[in-house]
Amino acid sequence: MTTVTQATEQHRIEANGLSFCVETRGDPAGQPVIFVMGLAAQMTLWPEPLLDAYVEAGYRVIRFDNRDIGLSTHLNHRLKGHPVGVMMRHRLGLEVDAPYTLRDMAQDVVALMDAMALPSAHLVGVSMGGMISQLVASSRPERVASLTLIMTSTNSPKLPMPQPRLIWKLAGVGARGHDEGAVVERSLAFWKAIQSPGFPPREEEVRARIIRDYRRSYHPAGILRQTRAILATGSLASTTRRIRVPTLIVHGKSDPLVRPVAAEQLKYLVPHARLELIDGMGHDLPEPMLKTFAAMSLEMIGR
Repeated sequence: MTTVTQATEQHRIEANGLSFCVETRGDPAGQPVIFVMGLAAQMTLWPEPLLDAYVEAGYRVIRFDNRDIGLSTHLNHRLKGHPVGVMMRHRLGLEVDAPYTLRDMAQDVVALMDAMALPSAHLVGVSMGGMISQLVASSRPERVASLTLIMTSTNSPKLPMPQPRLIWKLAGVGARGHDEGAVVERSLAFWKAIQSPGFPPREEEVRARIIRDYRRSYHPAGILRQTRAILATGSLASTTRRIRVPTLIVHGKSDPLVRPVAAEQLKYLVPHARLELIDGMGHDLPEPMLKTFAAMSLEMIGR
C-alpha cells in the first residue's frame, strides 16, 4: 500500500443556511469519504489512525463539526419540557417538540456535498452520525456510494433503552459546573461508563482528549438540542429499509448505550448489509480495533 501524503486543511463552508467547520485530507482526486460524528462529539473525536487508513488507501477524507457543536454554527433556540419527560414521550412514540431534527442534519450533509461539488460520497457514520447517514442514504441514494454504520440504530422507541446508569447522564440531570475541571471529570466518568471493556483506553489519553476538545469548543446547550433532535426524529425503520447502497454495520457486543440488538435490527432492515459484532467493544472506537474497522469498511467500499 502506497502512503499518500497530503496536507490537512480546514475550511469554513456555508451550507443549508449554516456555517460548518470542515476538514479535508488525502488525495484531492480520490473518491470522497465523509465521516459523520455522533451526539455531543466534535469532529476531532474521529481517531487519526482511522482517518489515515483511508488516506493511505487513496481516498479523500472529509470530516466536519455537526451543527450546534465544535466550530460550526451554534444555534440559540430554547427547549421546552423537562429532559426526562421528553425522553418518555419518545419512548411512547409521541410527538416531541424540537428546533430541528436529524432530517435537518441529514440535509446539512447533502448541502455540504453540494457546496463542495461532490456528486456522491462514501459515508461513515458513528452513533447519531450513523442515523444521519441512514437518512441521507435512504432519501438521496444517488448521493451515497456506500454506507459504514458504527454503533448506531434506527432510533426506534421499541429498542432496549441504554443501561439505567446512563439514562440520567444522557438527560443531563444533576450536571453541575461548566469550568474545565468539572467538565473534564464529568466527561471522564461518562466515557468510563461506555468504553470498551475488552479494549480499555489509558485514562490519561482520554483525559487529554477531553481537555483538548473542551478548549476547542464547549457548547452544552448545543448538546441538549442535538439530543432533542434525536428524540423528535422518532424511528427511522420505515426509511432505513429503503437503503440499497453497499452497507457495513459494526457494533460492539458490550455496548451499554446502543444495545447490540439495534445492529441486528439494522441487518434485518438492510438484508444485503454485512454485520460485524465485535467482542469486548462498548460505545467507543477502541484503538486496537481501528485498523480492523478500516479494513472492513475499505473492503466494502472497494467492491
